[in-house]
Amino acid sequence: MSYDVEARPSRSRVGLWIAILAVFLILGGLASIAAFNAVRDFVRDLPLDLPSQPAAPAGTPGAASPIVVPEWDGVERVNILLLGIDEREVEAGPWRTDTMILLAIDPATKSAGMLSIPRDLWVPIYGSDIEGKINTAHFIGDAQDYPGGGPALAMATVQYNLGIPVHNYIRLNFSAFERLIDLMGGVEICVDQPIDDPQYPDSGFGYEPLHIDAGCQVMDGRLALKYARTRHTEFGDFDRARRQQQVILAVRDKVARADMLPSLVAQAGPLLETLGDSVKTDFDPDQLIRLASLASKIELDKIQSLVIEPSMTLSYMAPTDPPQAVLIPIREEIRKLRARFLDAGGVAAPEAADDPTRLAAEAAAIRVENGTQTPGLAARTRDFLNERGFVVADVGDAFDGLTDHAATLIIDHGNKPFTAAKLAEALGLPPAAIRTAATNGDGVDVRIVLGSDFASTLGAQLLLTPAPTVTAVP
Repeated sequence: MSYDVEARPSRSRVGLWIAILAVFLILGGLASIAAFNAVRDFVRDLPLDLPSQPAAPAGTPGAASPIVVPEWDGVERVNILLLGIDEREVEAGPWRTDTMILLAIDPATKSAGMLSIPRDLWVPIYGSDIEGKINTAHFIGDAQDYPGGGPALAMATVQYNLGIPVHNYIRLNFSAFERLIDLMGGVEICVDQPIDDPQYPDSGFGYEPLHIDAGCQVMDGRLALKYARTRHTEFGDFDRARRQQQVILAVRDKVARADMLPSLVAQAGPLLETLGDSVKTDFDPDQLIRLASLASKIELDKIQSLVIEPSMTLSYMAPTDPPQAVLIPIREEIRKLRARFLDAGGVAAPEAADDPTRLAAEAAAIRVENGTQTPGLAARTRDFLNERGFVVADVGDAFDGLTDHAATLIIDHGNKPFTAAKLAEALGLPPAAIRTAATNGDGVDVRIVLGSDFASTLGAQLLLTPAPTVTAVP
């Protein structure tokens, strides 16, 4: 790729540059408005292949007039899904997401948050009957031509399973990460303990042994990527999530220096040539400028860092072929973490309301179905649930007509994740019992199909309890 010496950057290239700079601004917590104005002036007036050409001094003939960055005019929190894909030169894609971090910026409280999501979290993939690791949502979205592709399905799956609205995304691959860090001159990272990973993956399908000494050190892009990706520590993925957030905050510290951004813009030509499609986002340039304006006002002590911890999951071998080591979310613990993430600046978010209020807000139409040969099981389960604040509209036989269901299922047809999770909790079922339906439920939002596992445990106890005077028994 070459550039005409006399050419100005095209609107599309300016848009790309603003997007690239916004990645730094958003991830780094954002340099000053003055620096951002200077960058925009550079982008508009600097020929891309003459990085050493100085900008015209203010007040000289032909000098660009200052551009005022418009203010973010929204009042709602903006939640952005940061996706790092495991794109390799030897593969054509689609790709899984090696990294998934929710970034939140709240204009009301001038606060921000980061929430790291383990890639092995075993969840229903939104809009389908597929269960899998959450990092496969992006792969499936691209492979099955989901509207909006992999990023859109990843956003929908995160929103569905965590109950957190996801508004936008930024996706980058390994090469973009390395190149951006190198253009910054590296970042300083303080490593709290030595890291030895003899099985760190190379660019193909082999290994590239990794050792990092403890102590503070400046890491180039290649080493920073390895530091952010390695899982070979005591708590594996969970430690990795903390290191990734540490790198993001290190980027913030460096980008926050007012003279950092112009030096990046001076390398616009090689950066554009290197990145290509390595960075992708659904923000448009105007949105990014306004978001940068908002984010620049956030102080470091108002950035909250959260990770889904080991205590919030259960280790499990999924019965796939071959079996996979996965993490089952403990939804009650995830709900508590979500409330913290959404409680910016001490202002309680609507999602943190009490259980009855949230159940009422979802207003799910619930049906209990008997998938066993135990008479009256569905009706007694309905009574049990109604006594605990649920509203079960109907009971009946299993939708598929079978009476030999071994495992009880909670099938969510209507995007009612909180109701489904609370039903599982009330019935003593594991999170894996919750399934997402690919089709609507003919007026039913959440369908409970009772199996023999339930009939022999809590169901057996319910049948020993005196039933109400009037009960419709399926």
